[in-house]
Amino acid sequence: MAAENSALTHEVLVNPSAPHAELIATFRRAEADAAHKFGLIQVVAKKGPTAIKAAIDTAAKAAKRRDAYAKKLAALGVDFKDGEQAVQ
Repeated sequence: MAAENSALTHEVLVNPSAPHAELIATFRRAEADAAHKFGLIQVVAKKGPTAIKAAIDTAAKAAKRRDAYAKKLAALGVDFKDGEQAVQ
């Protein structure tokens, strides 16, 4: 029974607080948006260099937003690796 109680003495953060959860949701939306916009580059490839340039610029902006949210989450101790969330 002592082994069971010793396991309970270690506090583990299972659910992030509400602000963390909101930021995580925003990051996930930005991540999906960036992936979608990078996919659009392939779609517009047949439309010419101007369309490709516009798609690349849009995708780069989306990736920059995603990276900014990832940086904010990292500052809060939340790390995303390979699509998994880990709280440090």
